[in-house]
Amino acid sequence: MFYRVLHSVVPPLARAVWRPRIEGLHHVPRSGPVILASNHLSFIDSVVIPVTAPRKVVFLAKSDYFTGTGLRGSAQRAWFEGLGMLPVDRDDPRAALASLDVALEVLGRGEAFGLYPEGTRSRDGRLYRGRTGVAHLALTAGAPVVPVGLVGTDRLQPVGSSWPRLARVTVRFGEPIVAGDRFAGMSSGRARRELTDEVMSAVAALSGQQEAGAYNERTAPA
Repeated sequence: MFYRVLHSVVPPLARAVWRPRIEGLHHVPRSGPVILASNHLSFIDSVVIPVTAPRKVVFLAKSDYFTGTGLRGSAQRAWFEGLGMLPVDRDDPRAALASLDVALEVLGRGEAFGLYPEGTRSRDGRLYRGRTGVAHLALTAGAPVVPVGLVGTDRLQPVGSSWPRLARVTVRFGEPIVAGDRFAGMSSGRARRELTDEVMSAVAALSGQQEAGAYNERTAPA
């Protein structure tokens, strides 16, 4: 219920203040399981996508955001829960597998799940190689992948900034990528790699970023 209340207020207010350019909304299925795979430039990305998408999008967030105490902790927890986010302990060695399990549960309920195949934010503006979890989810759940290109969110809330600024962003939703039976008979590892690379190429076309050709390693909390 809190999600419905918050979502009825925050998206219209955010769109009025920041006036984001939104393209390709018709590419996002209005029902059924779908994966939104985006580039990652800023902490605010996980707010921008739910605010601009035509349906609820579930993201995973650091468990620290849900464990605060006092009034501030309660308000922070309510905010993230109200945006449809779910906690995950990223420092747990089993976190990656747990995240995939949570994502499959979300998709199994016919909901939309958002993720960043790069794994963490790009600090230099380039698009890094995608990790194959996105393809694992798509192939296991049979869900289409909608590539998303974000432009300007690094100016909206730069790394290290606690609050968003007044900066206009662009959100581009691309044509869904459906695995179907295209990878039948292919080894699971090769299928996941090829599908992930296809998704990242679509994201690059939408975001206009230069592809780094390497993985983005997390060197600091993101």
